[in-house]
Amino acid sequence: MQIPPPDSSSLATVSPQFAGDWLQALRQCSTESQLASFLHRAGLHLAEGQLTHRVTLDQIVRLYQMAAVETGDEMTGLWSRPVRPRALQHLLTTVREASTLPAALHRFSTFWNLLLDDYRVDLTEDAASTGLQLVPQGGHPVQRFGHMLILKLAHGLLSWLAGYEVPVRAVQFAFERPAFAQDYAVIFPAPVSFGARWSAIVFDTGTLGLPGHRSNAELNAFLDRAPRDWIFTGFREHTQSLKVREFLYRSSWENCHLADVAQALKVTPRTLMRRLDAEDTSFQAIKDGLRRDLAIRDLQSGLKSIEEISQDTGFSSAANFHRAFRRWTGAPPSAYRSAAG
Repeated sequence: MQIPPPDSSSLATVSPQFAGDWLQALRQCSTESQLASFLHRAGLHLAEGQLTHRVTLDQIVRLYQMAAVETGDEMTGLWSRPVRPRALQHLLTTVREASTLPAALHRFSTFWNLLLDDYRVDLTEDAASTGLQLVPQGGHPVQRFGHMLILKLAHGLLSWLAGYEVPVRAVQFAFERPAFAQDYAVIFPAPVSFGARWSAIVFDTGTLGLPGHRSNAELNAFLDRAPRDWIFTGFREHTQSLKVREFLYRSSWENCHLADVAQALKVTPRTLMRRLDAEDTSFQAIKDGLRRDLAIRDLQSGLKSIEEISQDTGFSSAANFHRAFRRWTGAPPSAYRSAAG
């Protein structure tokens, strides 16, 4: 699979509440000292047992890779039964042999049904759509991060096999809409709904072509980078909000207006506003989210002063930047600088 050039997804961050679901699971498979070590090495910090800062892709990758190895559970406490080392390697080896992408999803469901006690993974197929459902087996509470991760793994493996990011028709979750629902738009390139009977991911059957050949070297590279290649979605041909974010990232976003983006996307400004509203966001919210993530990247790198970062993100003064950053994250810029250290 050819690695695409960096896009705005490489800057993406999620809220501490979103990642906090994962923290609960990690406490089930590690000691407090282990967990403290994982978080410290990933550059994450707790206050009163809770994460305090937005979490970057790099931090999620570092935390996953440490926890998966050192706890001996490749799903890091997200399910009632540990998923033993090398399970992901066996999964990739299994789906790699599928003759079609729907067949790969069938192999994916069969694999997890051998390992999971909490849920049964059902494959659903008809002429229009193909998908996976997580059907509960018993009274286990819903682990929101676990549902997200396994559905995104299905999408990531399918995209790895196809050689391109496979479009997703829809994603639904069997839990109520959380306050941090916007974080799911960073993860999934599709409309996301909540309060469903069970969690599921759905693809258009007509878009599921033939898989490419994946060599052992490509398989090992995917494993070495896990979960980088599948947990965050990149911009391709997906939701309007991702298209707008990517256009801003690759343009002179400081002076870019909604009308400029609408023209580039070949829609009217009114249509773009309506589509963003349907995705529960706005042009200004997307622009501010990009500015926030650019600022977090530069704060954590330590290569620029706060004054320089404020100018680079379009503020006339450091004081204005401080106020906006606190509004975006609930913390001052200096907290993200110290978190990186």
